[in-house]
Amino acid sequence: MSRTQELDEFKGTLGDLVEEAPELKQFSGFIESAEATTVLDHKTKELLSLAIGVVTRCDHCILWHTDAALEAGATHDEIVDALKIAVVMGGGPAMTYAVDAYETLQALEAERSE
Repeated sequence: MSRTQELDEFKGTLGDLVEEAPELKQFSGFIESAEATTVLDHKTKELLSLAIGVVTRCDHCILWHTDAALEAGATHDEIVDALKIAVVMGGGPAMTYAVDAYETLQALEAERSE
C-alpha cells in the first residue's frame, strides 16, 4: 500500500470515528481554528506540526503533516530543516522518528512524481 493510500485510509477511519463519536467534532473544530492562517501561514504551521509529530513519536501525525506540508508548498529542504529542529528538541528518540519522517517524505515525493 502506498503512503498516500495509507493516509487516505486513516482519514476515512478517523471520519468514521468522529461520526460515531460526535463529541470529537468539537476537537476537530478546535484543530480547524488553530490551523487558521491569521498570523502564521499554512506551510509554517504544517512544518511545526510535523516537527511536533516527530518529537511526540506519532507515526500518523508524521504521515499526515508531511503530506500536508508538501500540499502547502513546503520544499524538500524546508521539511528536512524542520526535521533537524525536531531532533534538536527531541534528542535521540526524535532522530529515529525523523528518519521515519524522511522516508515518508521520500515516498510521498516519489508518489507525486508518478
